[in-house]
Amino acid sequence: MARLLLGILTLYLNDGRILEERKIYEQMTIEGAELGIQVIVFTPEDVSMHQAKVRAHYYDSTQKRWTRKWGPIPKYIFDRCRLQKSHRMKLLQSFKEQYPLINYLNKPIGHKWSVHQKLEEHHSIRPYLPHTIHFSDVSDIVRMLNLHKVIYLKPVNGTGGRGILRIEKSSNQMVYVEGRDHDRNIIPPRKMSISALSAFLQKWNVLNANFLVQQGIPLQLSNGRVHDYRVLVQKDGTGEWNVTGCAGRIGAKRSITANLHGGGSAVPMERLMRNFINNNVNLSAVKDEVNYVAIEIASYLDSYISALCELAIDIAIDREGQIWIIEINPKPAREVFKEIGNLEVYKTAIRRPLEYAKYQYLKREN
Repeated sequence: MARLLLGILTLYLNDGRILEERKIYEQMTIEGAELGIQVIVFTPEDVSMHQAKVRAHYYDSTQKRWTRKWGPIPKYIFDRCRLQKSHRMKLLQSFKEQYPLINYLNKPIGHKWSVHQKLEEHHSIRPYLPHTIHFSDVSDIVRMLNLHKVIYLKPVNGTGGRGILRIEKSSNQMVYVEGRDHDRNIIPPRKMSISALSAFLQKWNVLNANFLVQQGIPLQLSNGRVHDYRVLVQKDGTGEWNVTGCAGRIGAKRSITANLHGGGSAVPMERLMRNFINNNVNLSAVKDEVNYVAIEIASYLDSYISALCELAIDIAIDREGQIWIIEINPKPAREVFKEIGNLEVYKTAIRRPLEYAKYQYLKREN
């Protein structure tokens, strides 16, 4: 049987053709070779449609350098394309339309609102979802603030904490607003009236965009910083879902989110739990419940998307041990495990998509 050729499909970060996650791809190439897999990296810009060939990036682990050469378009692809506001998204769409028979290990899961609606249909998952509505106008914010002291306004297609606002009720007609702008810069807290909030949101372009309003979970540590947890679930070499690992994240000073790309830091899960959750809560039982919820979400989403191999599930755990699902990311980074020093989990996180690709290949080609 021929050797599996696995393409990692990504997007250049800019017109200088800078590749994101090169260190990850280098490690995937090395791990792939051990599994008998040839790993190549390419973007839609590297494809010659009329020749049905791609000028891909190859990592030479012996020489420790990258080279480029022409070759066939892989039949198996691990999609690492993250959302961009650029012409490259159209090229990606054109590529997928041109080659519909490619076997993708993972496919998009949809935006935050559509995923939330889908999860609400599952009776076992619904209790873990914060109260969430689709934003139409400022009256939605007023209505949510009458139910919850703190709410979050999130773009349905946002990533990395961009464009998220935290709104806290101060009095009947006054609120505190803080967050991150669309370039991820921190917006310090400011007090304003509801009418001023309406004008503020108009400048924020909320009224012309797609946002959701979500119940805020109290997650401030004693030092004032927010925290959450990143759970990585992946399919293994038998096609089964597993929790690869979970790590805590602490946000940067004055940040309303805990994203590492927004200046946050990673800490071991148990340490963070012990520092925040009440002493009477059984932490071992909470961890078991986290694993259950993560597998349940991944299995459920996989059942209707039918092509997933990994998901990052960002969760909050309040002081009483209640688990809340904050966000689901289909293109998760792995650095959180490296940052806490768990190199075994970090290596597993890199290797599992390769093992799953080999499983798919052997199942289809035999």
